Amino acid sequence: MSASILTVDDSPSLRMAIRIALTGAGYAVTEAGDGVEGLNAATASKFDLIITDLNMPNMDGLTMIRELRKSPDQCGTPIIFLTTESDDSMKQQAKAAGATGWLVKPFVPEQLIKVSRKVLGR
Repeated sequence: MSASILTVDDSPSLRMAIRIALTGAGYAVTEAGDGVEGLNAATASKFDLIITDLNMPNMDGLTMIRELRKSPDQCGTPIIFLTTESDDSMKQQAKAAGATGWLVKPFVPEQLIKVSRKVLGR
């Protein structure tokens, strides 16, 4: 069975690029357009991995991660930030909130797949 991945980003073109890369690697991908949609999707279904942007309307990625980590169901779900932010203090905040990893945009599809495989263990 393929791993299910939730991608959360306010850019439709970026979500499409992520979906193409990950489905090409055999993963099942669900998309959300902001942190609120992402939080709702993640609480409605169980995902093996969540990939989220940081800066989004309605709810940013940090807030979404903090909310997800409050739920016992979401404690072990790996969450990767995919963002244009590369600031060390922001990375520390993300880690403190419960992020598993960090990739800087623009991303290389092979790198995204490699990190996803590593985090998922498959």
